[in-house]
Amino acid sequence: MKKNLIILGAAALMAIAVSCNQNKAAAPAGAAASDSVAVAGSIVYFNMDKVMEGYDMANDLNSVFETKTSGIQSEIDRRGKKLEKDASDFQSKVDKGLLTQSVAQAQYQKLQEQQQSYQQYVVNKQQEMAEEQQVMMNQIANAISEFVQEYNTTHGYAMILATAGNILSTPVVTADPKLDITEDLLAGLNAAYIKTKENTKK
Repeated sequence: MKKNLIILGAAALMAIAVSCNQNKAAAPAGAAASDSVAVAGSIVYFNMDKVMEGYDMANDLNSVFETKTSGIQSEIDRRGKKLEKDASDFQSKVDKGLLTQSVAQAQYQKLQEQQQSYQQYVVNKQQEMAEEQQVMMNQIANAISEFVQEYNTTHGYAMILATAGNILSTPVVTADPKLDITEDLLAGLNAAYIKTKENTKK
């Protein structure tokens, strides 16, 4: 998935940080066996950018979103080109003196209405796609948040931080790599997602 297509906001990012110190229980569905040496009570972290790049659910939802966006953009382009052609044809007829003043005025008014309709269509579609993208981001953030909380029931970490960025990541700028649970968490997320899809097909 392209890195710049889905970026969780700071509020959603920080909402995923989990602070808990629970007793260990049976492993939740989809949780991968951890290779991390971090012990219960540790403060660990995961890289949100890497999770978003490798999370199958995020990639699948983004693929659907991109397809719909592409279709809408194609329709916007088609309507825009038609409007340009109609305006060009009208101007050509006016320049050649092929229209009476009353007819020219009526056609000009019609073009104005078409222009306004086109602009409103573009605005409506942009709002529609912005809302759908926000819903998609919320779905992904919610899935990650729920899994992280379930994941921690078997690990008992004091806190799980979500960090982002590569050059100067925040909020975790530097830490012992042994506290990085990104790969383990991502494996568990994808396993859980695959199981969810299989159950949906049944």
